[in-house]
Amino acid sequence: MSNANLLIAANTVWVVIAAILVMFMQAGFAFLEAGLTRMKNAAHIAGKNVLIFGICSLVYWLVGFGIAFGDGNGIVGTHGFAPSVDSLLAVGQAPYSFFTTIPGAGAYLFEVVFAGVALAIVWGAMAERAKLWVYIVFGVAFTLIYSVTSHWIWHSGGWLFGLGMQDFAGSTVVHYQGALAALAGAILLGPRIGKFGHDGRANPIPGHNMPYAVLGTLILWFGWFGFNPGSTLAVITGDKVGYFGYVALTTNVAAAAGALGGIATAWLVLKKPDVSMMLNGVIAALVAITAASGFVAPWAAIVIGFLAAAIAVSAVPLVERIGIDDPIGAVAVHGLAGVWGTLATGIFAVPALASNLATGSGGLLYTGSFHQLGVQALGLVAVGGFTFTASFGCLWTLKKLWGIRVEEHVETAGLDVSEHGMWGYPEFYIPVPGGYGTESHGHLGVPHAHHPPAEPEPVPVPARPAEEAA
Repeated sequence: MSNANLLIAANTVWVVIAAILVMFMQAGFAFLEAGLTRMKNAAHIAGKNVLIFGICSLVYWLVGFGIAFGDGNGIVGTHGFAPSVDSLLAVGQAPYSFFTTIPGAGAYLFEVVFAGVALAIVWGAMAERAKLWVYIVFGVAFTLIYSVTSHWIWHSGGWLFGLGMQDFAGSTVVHYQGALAALAGAILLGPRIGKFGHDGRANPIPGHNMPYAVLGTLILWFGWFGFNPGSTLAVITGDKVGYFGYVALTTNVAAAAGALGGIATAWLVLKKPDVSMMLNGVIAALVAITAASGFVAPWAAIVIGFLAAAIAVSAVPLVERIGIDDPIGAVAVHGLAGVWGTLATGIFAVPALASNLATGSGGLLYTGSFHQLGVQALGLVAVGGFTFTASFGCLWTLKKLWGIRVEEHVETAGLDVSEHGMWGYPEFYIPVPGGYGTESHGHLGVPHAHHPPAEPEPVPVPARPAEEAA
């Protein structure tokens, strides 16, 4: 085997491992989102991550991968749809000429998990009130929307790539886009029942399981070591061997700074060291460093992460004040932190690192020029205009034709039982042999004082279509 083939083999092993790490982030989103929402929706919220990743994987193979990375023009890829065996095994050949370090199949696997993350973000602001079928229909639509802007920024033939836009692993492509679609959905759905009082003030609706949210955040932090370092797509980047190790370092120190920035900002703004805001700080920092991780020095990564956390934690209550109900904080954490990370790259990019990556130029701090910062801002405006307009238009059409929000009685009962005919936590809602409130569960046959009564009143459950027909 030649040295060139050995290098391709090493690259492929690394990229596939990184892809698996990113795919595991779906578990992180499942725990985080389920933990930050109410018990009656836990199974629905967590389970949709499996559903949407399945949808995304098939749509991306059939169409999205070709749009994003197929050979084409500056706007869209026009080749590589439903790729054949030969296309997926080739390296650096049409229709995926862009991938010169790994075969097409490895490239698909790595890129589809990114699409899955972007789609997972969308539902954060739409949680607890969107109909299940909307996940399916809009999941298809957003996968295609995402693929278009991926081509603009990440494909060597894309028009923003040609201008030198720096978005190493997707602060704009993945997180900003996902947050914009989430914002469109939250606006069209309206707030959850009881979220805002008659005076317009927001009422807190706390999540049901903070340890789940903590575990979800740690899984996401872990998965991000595939997200950012894997975006090198090789074990040699430019003239640097093992450059992905450096990217992992900047990613980690930014996240660490985000944890401190999140809890410190919560302490100052909310007067309490809120654990959920610390978690938001970690994720916001990871979102922000995603664009910059290959371009900046470690000290700059710390600054970017800390400020991203401060921005996100401060913005969460501001989003509520303008009447938007975002249960997971997707707009602030993924949207505003994504904007900051994209712009920060244009400020802090080290000229030598930009040269090594052959993308753009040094940032304002090093060059005194606003050129790179201007390119970054142009990318945000272009992606923002396209993504929000396309997402809002699609969801608005679905709302007008069929409605995208569940009925009031469905939302009140919970999406677990109403949409799926089951409970995520059945023992808290229905009598379960040996469950809470039964004699066998209590000590020596006596139920514990803090458990529900042995014969809890059943929660009214809307009849499913089959029952109504019967």
